[in-house]
Amino acid sequence: MIHNVCVFASSSNNLEPCFYDDAVKLGCLLGQNGMNIVYGGSRLGMMYACAGAVKKCGGKIIGVMPEKLYDLGVGNPQDCDEFFITTGMRERKAKMDEISDAVIATAGGFGTLEEISEMIVQKQLGYNTKPIVLLNTDGFFNALTEFFENIMNRNFAKRGTEQLYYIAATPDDAIKYLKQYSFQKEVHFSKF
Repeated sequence: MIHNVCVFASSSNNLEPCFYDDAVKLGCLLGQNGMNIVYGGSRLGMMYACAGAVKKCGGKIIGVMPEKLYDLGVGNPQDCDEFFITTGMRERKAKMDEISDAVIATAGGFGTLEEISEMIVQKQLGYNTKPIVLLNTDGFFNALTEFFENIMNRNFAKRGTEQLYYIAATPDDAIKYLKQYSFQKEVHFSKF
């Protein structure tokens, strides 16, 4: 069963409205489906929009933030049910990975790219079996998935690597995939 979903998202407050709209919708759907959010712990951007919506819709917020960012005053411990401060970004990712059952990447910058790339590699190498979803709001990840195709077409990764992640067109699609993934895993384990 998926309880805690790690959501990687932009901290920018200067994006097109469609990105915040999908972040809020995703957060509501997580909360309504009995899922909590594990996120970067900020009061900024899509991160905050999604986390706030989770809370309003019945879920819990788990924030994880490196102390350098926390010291800048962008932390959001007051809204979080749990809040962890880490020594750095690597420790932050490790903690988020440790306490999450699934991963969703929404539109984001270099940090989001780095975070989702690491999760895909972790799954590729067998360190986890978590569902990984790219929420493709307004076609944001189209160029990235084309790049992934190029990696496979030119033999830098094996064909089939694309099955390590799922491209969701909408927040509803992302949640449907998580629920289906969780159900399939439970059925698989119940056979043994």
